Amino acid sequence: MQKIVFLDRATLAPQIRLTRPSFEHEFIEYDHTQADQVASRLEGATIAITNKVPLTADTLARLPSLKLVAVAATGTDCVDKDACEKHGIHVSNIRGYAVNTVPEHTFALMLALRRNLIAYRDDVLNGEWQKSGQFCFFNHAIHDLGGMTLGIIGEGVLGQRVAEIGKAFGMRALFAAHKGREGLGPLYTPWDEVLATSDIITIHSPLTPQTRGMLSMAEFRAMRRKPLIINTARGVLVDEDALVRALDEGLISGIGFDVLSGEPPADDNPLMHIAKRPNVIVTPHVAWASDEAQQALADQLMDNIARFVAGAPVNVVV
Repeated sequence: MQKIVFLDRATLAPQIRLTRPSFEHEFIEYDHTQADQVASRLEGATIAITNKVPLTADTLARLPSLKLVAVAATGTDCVDKDACEKHGIHVSNIRGYAVNTVPEHTFALMLALRRNLIAYRDDVLNGEWQKSGQFCFFNHAIHDLGGMTLGIIGEGVLGQRVAEIGKAFGMRALFAAHKGREGLGPLYTPWDEVLATSDIITIHSPLTPQTRGMLSMAEFRAMRRKPLIINTARGVLVDEDALVRALDEGLISGIGFDVLSGEPPADDNPLMHIAKRPNVIVTPHVAWASDEAQQALADQLMDNIARFVAGAPVNVVV
């Protein structure tokens, strides 16, 4: 009999269904799991499900029964994959589920910032419309997406979908060549050119040692058109202190971030200090989380487990 333990069920909305597998099993759910609880909760488990709870080398070494770590997300950096390989533990992840939800959230941030929706909403709530004495007023600049240059960092499924939507808005989409690399083919525009010519820069890269902190002060100073910076990927891809400084110095015109370097953010996170500005929107890592996308994720998660038990594993990382 398989023992399946979901360490952080609360990372999926309560209305999302987890279809129980047909094989004989015990299924245990915990809403949240602290680091010092992981080993005891996974004792005797053959399958662990985690979204963001870390599985370290020390913990994995204490779990001889564990055969599969089913990650309820695409990113697997919460799992020590080298340790899993050493102990014969397979790791699976989720793929392709966010092809609508993340790009749509990306454009929601772009539209809200380009059209100053937050500032105008605040004006309406503060009675500015009534004071204007006419049918409309122009307290804040409004800009179209059409005709703008969209710089995309990350050419995977999400980056490609963002490019498609951008072109439908009449934008010119450029895929940035990987920082520090040349000769990557006709899909790519040189890194420095994307920084210099983009009106909006949106990030869809995975987190690797090479991409960590890839946008910092030198990059912001190279952005000639004072672009919006949109990030729905990982917070640590951007130097947050430099980001705030770039905004203060007028090197960029706005920030739309769904991800931060620490989640939930600490009180001293630099973006929390500016989150009430009308040209700053911070959302709580929910770009991925439409009900439709979450259900697709949950269905794929349980299918990954069923196929592994049947001896035909899919979406294998290790």
